[in-house]
Amino acid sequence: MSDRDRPLDDDVDVVDTRRTRTGLGGSGRLSPEPRSQNRPPVRPPRSRGRSSGPSAKFRRRRIMVGAGVLVLAWLAFMVWVPFQAWGNVHRVDASPSGARPANSPGYDYVMVGSDSRQGITAAQAKLLNTGSAQDVAGGRTDSIILVHVPSGAGKPALISLPRDSYVPIPGHGYNKINAAFAIGGPKLLVQTIEQVTGVRIDGYVEIGFGGFASVVDSVGGVDICVPRNMKDAYAGINLKAGCQTLDGANALGYVRARYSDPLGDIGRVARQRQFLSAIMHKALSPSTVFLPWQYYGFSTSAGAGLSVGQDTSFRDVTRVLLAMRSVSNGDGLSLTVPISNPGLATSVGSAVQWDRTKALALFTAIKNDQPLTVAPAGSGT
Repeated sequence: MSDRDRPLDDDVDVVDTRRTRTGLGGSGRLSPEPRSQNRPPVRPPRSRGRSSGPSAKFRRRRIMVGAGVLVLAWLAFMVWVPFQAWGNVHRVDASPSGARPANSPGYDYVMVGSDSRQGITAAQAKLLNTGSAQDVAGGRTDSIILVHVPSGAGKPALISLPRDSYVPIPGHGYNKINAAFAIGGPKLLVQTIEQVTGVRIDGYVEIGFGGFASVVDSVGGVDICVPRNMKDAYAGINLKAGCQTLDGANALGYVRARYSDPLGDIGRVARQRQFLSAIMHKALSPSTVFLPWQYYGFSTSAGAGLSVGQDTSFRDVTRVLLAMRSVSNGDGLSLTVPISNPGLATSVGSAVQWDRTKALALFTAIKNDQPLTVAPAGSGT
């Protein structure tokens, strides 16, 4: 069959084929077939493998490692800060010479709040109403507390020894116990306490005015329920009755005041123990412990304000703090040595006379490490 005899459709096919072969330019090269406008672009098939698995595991592992590093760093910080603060503690000679009571199974410490102006500027002395170091001859104590930590059963106890307690001072006759500190410092004070109580003292801790106020301010003040209106020019306070937050200056005045208290020195020692419970409660609160700057500020302020005996260890101070914490939680005892006469007339002025029988029973129980389950009658709480 000739080309002339072929159907028309075949002729069209031949023409189309040629046009496709030659393209628009007639070069004789094959041109790509035009893409349909309605056909979506062809994409390579997505891999169905598990390539994302190892990457996800790596991310989870990295997060866990990072969290672990943060926890370890926080724990290291919590441990480092107290030891760093311990390096700033002042050392004093508080170990008596000569015969001393025998060691007892428990642990017993003397904790003193002194009127030391060490490190206080003139502006701070005016703010705290303490006077300067030049205004005060010798050192004095505003609080003397015997801290008992049992070795076994029983509760720890804070036992106030009123500063006006009338006791024999070795080599100086009878006087107020406060005079022992003024005459011979920590060494004579510890010796006096050992001889009058028969209890061997295992360590000595002292905080001065400046350190006291700094510690309170480092935790943002302490929450105290003031039992009555207290206006005391000597202590520099004018407080209204009721629960409130006291800053360092007002807290110091609160624990020092006695002329505005109808119970005098007896009322003051009760307020001092109340304060110790409040400051420990605040120091161990989450707002202090879990905020690094707050925790660091409290620890460094406490360390800088403390003076301890040369033989007093970090472990000894830790026992004292744990005893204070127990009392603040209601798991310890807060006592005053039994009193028979709070206004004894003496050659050195009005003094506090102990109840000899009840005081002896209290100190014998401490010396023998017997549990102190209740406050002895007449001891106060």
